[in-house]
Amino acid sequence: MSQQEIEVILSRHLAEYLAMPIFIVNPDGDLIFYNEPAEAILGTRYSETGSMPASEWATKFQPTDHEGKTLPPEDLPLVIAITQRHPAHKVFWIRGMDGNMREIEVTALPLIGQADRFLGGIALFWERSTK
Repeated sequence: MSQQEIEVILSRHLAEYLAMPIFIVNPDGDLIFYNEPAEAILGTRYSETGSMPASEWATKFQPTDHEGKTLPPEDLPLVIAITQRHPAHKVFWIRGMDGNMREIEVTALPLIGQADRFLGGIALFWERSTK
């Protein structure tokens, strides 16, 4: 495991204490952490998946639009946040590792550290109510 910047370490620490689902990636887009509330939506524990490259997580959960069409990775908010370095938001469907389809709403932000260092991205998301 490579050395992480203090801001990333603190982001992960904060995510561990929040009740909102959070997903954190490095500057290459590789998954470095998601918290326990995210596990419930993603249908698997972080300890079971561990780190994974962007090419894997961006398709693993089979993101689709409201018509069931597959979303390309470049349309996902977290990919936009790290490639274009600005916030992004979207509502779409995923299939959790438990096989369940869930409609989620995602807001992603680039992680910019002190001295304008680009550190990756963070996504906050939640399952939309079907009520």
